[in-house]
Amino acid sequence: MVAWILVFHIIGLVFWLGSLLVVTQIVSIHTEETSAQTRVTLAQLETKLLKGLAHPGAAIMVVTGILLLYQDPNYLRETWLHAKLFLVVVLVVLDLWLTFRTRAFQEGKIELSRRECMVLHGAISLVFLVIVILVLVKPFGVHRREAQRVGGAGQSASWARLPFNS
Repeated sequence: MVAWILVFHIIGLVFWLGSLLVVTQIVSIHTEETSAQTRVTLAQLETKLLKGLAHPGAAIMVVTGILLLYQDPNYLRETWLHAKLFLVVVLVVLDLWLTFRTRAFQEGKIELSRRECMVLHGAISLVFLVIVILVLVKPFGVHRREAQRVGGAGQSASWARLPFNS
């Protein structure tokens, strides 16, 4: 069961972050486009990606993340998970910022620069990279290792079988 929840967690990740990264690239192109028809098409594409892939992907990630924690609440004691959850909140803020700025840009209320879009793209990429490192390396995973050493408690059999858990 845990493996399937993890599969959908990763699928949500791909939808969410992949879409955010693509949208930042499309918006950066949109900022320099002069053709009115092309601008309308780009705006439609941006909206479809955000509403159709990014936000459903984020919802899938949140729901499956909660389910994973429900399966093994001891993970809430892990410092690396606290850092990851903080960075997920940062990603949600970046997602909302991108969504609202893109909508305002499409409506002609604000101007965006290509540079701003690329900075946002870089910020999303950097936060994602740090999350991947936290999840795979678990640099602050002291509590779980101590629990395994002392009483054998810790990872359930389902989590232990996953190849990237130490």
